[in-house]
Amino acid sequence: MDLPVKAPKAGGRKTKYRIRTKDLSYKLSPRYCEINWVFWGEVTNNTKKYILKNVNCEAKPGEITAIAGSSGAGKTTLLEILAGVIVPCRVSGQVLVNDQPMDATHFRRTSGYVTQDEALFPLLTVEETLMYSARLRLQGGLHKAAARVRELLKELGLDHVAGTKIGSESSRGISGGEKRRVSIGVDLVHDPAVLLIDEPTSGLDSASALNVVLLLQSMAKNQGKTIVLTIHQPGFRILELFDTVVLLSNGIVLHHGSLNLLEERLKFAGHFIPRHVNVLEFAIESLSIDKEENDIKDSETGQEYDHIMKISNLGNIEENHIFYPNSRINEVIILSQRFSSNIFRTKQLFAARIMQAVLVGVLLGTIFMNVNNDPKRFKLQSKLGFFAFSLAFLLSPTTEALPIFLQERRILMRETSRGAYRVSSYVISNTLVFLPFLLAVALLYTIPVYWLVGLRPDIDGFLYFSLVVWIVVLVSNSFVACCGALVPNFIMGSSLTAGLMGSFFLFSGYFISKQDIPSFWIFMHYLSLFKYPFECFLINEYGGEKGKRRCLESVEGVCLLYGDGFMVQQGLKESQQWSNLLVMLGFIFGYRFICFMILWYRSYRSKS
Repeated sequence: MDLPVKAPKAGGRKTKYRIRTKDLSYKLSPRYCEINWVFWGEVTNNTKKYILKNVNCEAKPGEITAIAGSSGAGKTTLLEILAGVIVPCRVSGQVLVNDQPMDATHFRRTSGYVTQDEALFPLLTVEETLMYSARLRLQGGLHKAAARVRELLKELGLDHVAGTKIGSESSRGISGGEKRRVSIGVDLVHDPAVLLIDEPTSGLDSASALNVVLLLQSMAKNQGKTIVLTIHQPGFRILELFDTVVLLSNGIVLHHGSLNLLEERLKFAGHFIPRHVNVLEFAIESLSIDKEENDIKDSETGQEYDHIMKISNLGNIEENHIFYPNSRINEVIILSQRFSSNIFRTKQLFAARIMQAVLVGVLLGTIFMNVNNDPKRFKLQSKLGFFAFSLAFLLSPTTEALPIFLQERRILMRETSRGAYRVSSYVISNTLVFLPFLLAVALLYTIPVYWLVGLRPDIDGFLYFSLVVWIVVLVSNSFVACCGALVPNFIMGSSLTAGLMGSFFLFSGYFISKQDIPSFWIFMHYLSLFKYPFECFLINEYGGEKGKRRCLESVEGVCLLYGDGFMVQQGLKESQQWSNLLVMLGFIFGYRFICFMILWYRSYRSKS
């Protein structure tokens, strides 16, 4: 089926969508789950029973279809399959859209899927959040996006908080109900014909929950949208707004129809519904199936589901064949603007990092300022220690950016799975935004420390030193971005980055020379992020014509070691001054490329 890619204008929608499942069953593959549990920490290792079994249900346009059931009944799994975003290990049966097999690639564009956890940027305002989403999802430029956002703010009842930041647990922002409406609005900017929402009332008080469901009812009745949601324990007033209820228990459909029909079935079965208990809540508690009777033996499953039929076209997604609303350049511009807003509003990362660079620069400068060019007072080891500590400072604190990368990754997966933009555009914009920010950090550190310590007093030496410092922080930032793409959470990310940074420092050549490193560990010397800038600092300070004539160690006026002799001891050549920079640039592009490949694979996995 060729579903429309471009969303029509609000009020002018002609196509309506009816979604139907036919004998839908879902089971995680044991091998797949084991691999993902070990490497990604995202899939549980429970593979002994079907999550969904022979599910037949239907969602019609202009109606709200509620998927209900107790915890673990399979509500979210069914919703994710309907949304076309789940990674199916074992999916049999069909999902039909207007009686045609669902094309997941196109269906994700004509639908909106709102997860239970709000993946929003806490430092952006409500209007900015919707505006960036509109610019990424709509064609027609800034004017059309602004018009759509104004319309959406009014429709969602968010005009009064348009300029308020979303907020988080640590910073106050909008209320829970308003945040839920913003999450819905993010997936409404392209005016989808189908809206799927996971637990829209979760964590809300009764009034806020009712307002959210009333908003959904208005969209269904007035705009003809097909709305499917999951619900756990709705109140009486919310229940009255549902047109159809799909009641699940252990992955099996117990009821599909209206609440009145459910009540009649309960009474016919001899159940008495208490006066102060709603029908759905009573049904969830009373109509349950013994789990042991529904566990499927491995021998039976192998015979019954030998012919697994995956959802149509889910395995044939190619990024190059996906239509994107914006060109790559526009995507980079929009994402750079959004990322810049987040960076400059993150005081813990921006202001603290700037102040840290200045204070540490002044502190190190005053500590090492007696290490000057007077042979009588000069200690070579002290200056080497200064170079080593400088690199430790420059490479370590950038792990502060890890939480931002992890937060961005959640939103990235959601937006790229909906076809909002390319993964490569995100990686490019992320890199570009950090260039000026880290340049400022490098200069604020270099300016005080270089002259206070008394390094080579030439402008070319200062500029080269500043360039090396800038590239060092860029390498570290790229390394953290790579780790942020790989690890599942902040704890593992901080442990991984700290462990690897410590290993790189150990093999830098400062603690143990290259000649003394065992041959089976020599690869770590060449992979060390400390090795190449450390050598650049030494060459910049002791290379060149002036460096060769500098006396580094003397006894009673007799010079024992000149700069050129020290360079020979370290096995350094002046040509390495620029070749090392090229290696460091290779680290930047290499880590960014690995970051792109990991994110692309994650995005591809969420699509396929």
